[in-house]
Amino acid sequence: MTKGLLHHIELYVSNLAHSVEFWGWLLEELGYEPFQKWESGQSWKLADTYIVFVQTEERFLDIPYHRCRVGLNHLAFHANSREHVDAMTTKLQEKGIHLLYTKKHPFAGGEQYYAVYFEDPDRIKVELVAPN
Repeated sequence: MTKGLLHHIELYVSNLAHSVEFWGWLLEELGYEPFQKWESGQSWKLADTYIVFVQTEERFLDIPYHRCRVGLNHLAFHANSREHVDAMTTKLQEKGIHLLYTKKHPFAGGEQYYAVYFEDPDRIKVELVAPN
């Protein structure tokens, strides 16, 4: 095990079923495999890192997530290539997933930064970026 690598990320979500549908497809497209599942959560794993989604308790749903508040801004994943970003962009569009920064796509992060940006069901920003 390499010291300092992420072990896992746990995200509380407003609607577990919607998040599982969104994230399950995406993570499996990126090579993750289903890992754990229980009544109020589910996870996917790639190598030694896993991502967990847990249903938020009703009493904590009154304040929705916003990436500009204190806390998580976004999650960024490696793509294999620019072609991979393009193929995933097409799949995201076909699924009706909200893309961000479409007027600057695929260079919203700069001229040398090839990526697609989109939102999960709770509006958490997700990024898929190609290697330079």
